[in-house]
Amino acid sequence: MDAQDQAAESARRRLRGFLFHLIGYFAAMLMIVPVNLILSPDTLWFVLPMVGWGSVLAIHVACAMGLFDILGKGV
Repeated sequence: MDAQDQAAESARRRLRGFLFHLIGYFAAMLMIVPVNLILSPDTLWFVLPMVGWGSVLAIHVACAMGLFDILGKGV
């Protein structure tokens, strides 16, 4: 397996990991938003985990796209 094949496989693994993270995020949001709106509609606390987890998800998408590969190559 040459370097190009290894890079392609690494990119596929990163994208697969991001996909699982994204699915988990949306599944959790689909559960907590209705719970919040039913149990305490006057306090919209679901926004905090949505923004917090969304920030981590944004960092994960940057990693999946390879934007942080520069840091690992000793540039």
